[in-house]
Amino acid sequence: MNRKSIYSKLAIVLVCTTFLYGCGTKTETNSTIETKTSSTQIKESIIGDKTVQSVISGLVTYDNEDSYTDWKSENPNYIELSGTTASLKGSGAQVKDGKVTVTSAGTYVISGKIDNGQIIVDVQNKGTVKLVLNGVEIKSSDNAPIYIKNAGKTIISLEEGTENIITDGTKYTLEDASSDEPSAAIFSKDNLVINGDGKLTVNANYKDGITSKDDLKILGGNVQINSADDGLVGRDIVAVKNGSITVKALGDAVKSSNDKDSTKGIVVIENGNFNLKSEKDGIYAETAVLIADGTFNITTGGGSVNGLKKAEEDMFGPMGDKNKSNSETNTSQTENESKKAIKASSDIGIAKGTFIIDSADDSIHSNNNAVIEGGDLTVTSGDDGIHADAALTIKGGKVNITKSYEGIESAVITVNDGEIYITSNDDGVNAGGGADGSSINGRPGQNDFADTGNNKLNINGGYVVVNAAGDGLDSNGSIYMTNGTVLVNGPTGNGNGALDYNGTFEMTGGFLIAAGSAGMAQAPSESSKQYSIIMTYPETQSAGTIVNLQDSSGKSIVTFAPAKNYQTVVISSPELKKDGNYTLYSGGSSTGKETDGLFTDGKYANGTKVVDFKISSSVTWLNESGVTTARSSMQGGHGDQGGMKGNRPGRTQDQMPPMQPNQ
Repeated sequence: MNRKSIYSKLAIVLVCTTFLYGCGTKTETNSTIETKTSSTQIKESIIGDKTVQSVISGLVTYDNEDSYTDWKSENPNYIELSGTTASLKGSGAQVKDGKVTVTSAGTYVISGKIDNGQIIVDVQNKGTVKLVLNGVEIKSSDNAPIYIKNAGKTIISLEEGTENIITDGTKYTLEDASSDEPSAAIFSKDNLVINGDGKLTVNANYKDGITSKDDLKILGGNVQINSADDGLVGRDIVAVKNGSITVKALGDAVKSSNDKDSTKGIVVIENGNFNLKSEKDGIYAETAVLIADGTFNITTGGGSVNGLKKAEEDMFGPMGDKNKSNSETNTSQTENESKKAIKASSDIGIAKGTFIIDSADDSIHSNNNAVIEGGDLTVTSGDDGIHADAALTIKGGKVNITKSYEGIESAVITVNDGEIYITSNDDGVNAGGGADGSSINGRPGQNDFADTGNNKLNINGGYVVVNAAGDGLDSNGSIYMTNGTVLVNGPTGNGNGALDYNGTFEMTGGFLIAAGSAGMAQAPSESSKQYSIIMTYPETQSAGTIVNLQDSSGKSIVTFAPAKNYQTVVISSPELKKDGNYTLYSGGSSTGKETDGLFTDGKYANGTKVVDFKISSSVTWLNESGVTTARSSMQGGHGDQGGMKGNRPGRTQDQMPPMQPNQ
């Protein structure tokens, strides 16, 4: 439900008020209502029509030395830490007052423990420095334990079988306080690479865990970070090719922050295991987040239980459901603070991987475009499950949104393939468009939508199951379905509809069942090439009551048990033919295999005949007496006239849809 739905509910309230107190012959026209347009600035997509993997291959390159760990053949220097001092065997470094300063390119093997010291890299000729952590514990009370001031590249290699611990203090004594550098327990002003098979634990008590002001690349190792602010930060790029990364951060868990160059500020993950728990965003990129594969467990802001209650719920409660008191409002999430699981200012691309997400804010959020090519995503969100300001395309994989305010939301939504399951407190799929910032106007991600023909929901394939308290499929523009299977359960309240669109709903292929309330029910448009029916029952039917549609030969075309109470059901199937005779049954049972309420094979029996009818037009409107006409106030099924919701602001009394179905 977006702003248009609030207008609808306000209109219903106004009508009720009119009946009680009377009114003039005409209310103000909708020209008196200001409809704001989105100020979203759409950026050029770095993905476009390419695959996520091909984009990654063009963005990230690795040198041979980045993954090379056989330091014993590299004529290494040895640094032994001991209490308050250190000793050097070899050359290229200086030891003074517990500080070891590396001044020449080369390989340095570090072992031992120092209670208050530093490893500083300051190589003026910008060569490559390899620091092999061979079982170390480095503590620094007032600065970064590992501080890379100058180097062309630094490689931190974690020796197999070793555990390495880096710990800083809560306050730093900085050479230049105005620069706020260093700001992490492991801090590099230049490119930083981490590889190996050992373990690295970073206890960052000052601010960040590991930061590079250029590129940060991780090719292996078991990295565990506890940070007072951000966990992993690469200004230009964070690139992970492999490894196990665990972050517990009071800020963002993984972050790339360059906002000056559109080719930088990128997070690229090719593989690895990620366990991220952050108070703010889980993975954030100023430009793009690109994921080829990996395993991800992400919790942000304490999880979905800490999502803000929405302004619409405070005003009305779910229409037709029990209102909740304001005392139940959860205000634990701070306004204007982003707590999204995966977030990018430009693009998000996911090729595959396994994701378990529990976020206080949006679970996946792009200020531009998002593409999901595959993977297995389980999403529990305190706000939107998946949001993209401009366009969202799902090409495959499995997406299971178990909890959300709105399930999937974007200006243009395209589903080409995949399995998608959505449970939402408001709209299941919303082609609404507009910017979705964090925590504005009373809830994280509340949109300032405008009804526009540019909004589209395209369903070209896949398997979509929606359980929505608000609209099931909602478009501020049009809906186009050419293939695939869509099952909609809900809403139960008359302030929303299982289908809700402004322009047309052109049905040219695929299989659709949409069961919900009657107050704002719509059907596909008359311009559709595939035939549809919409049945309105005289009374609400209980959840689980089977809807069975048979042709004249007794063949079952649809046997479906909605998961929620319903008073209307829309059915569109390639098996529906013009001039065909059909019978609709209610109740009974089926011996078929049941999946998401849909029965396949088997036999249907013991149902009650509701109505016999003949299909003569693209959309057949039914009640228990037979074929009826479309409700003109709803305009559902008449795509050339548009859906009713486009006129919601400023609707006059005689324009309001009836809250009971036509008989």
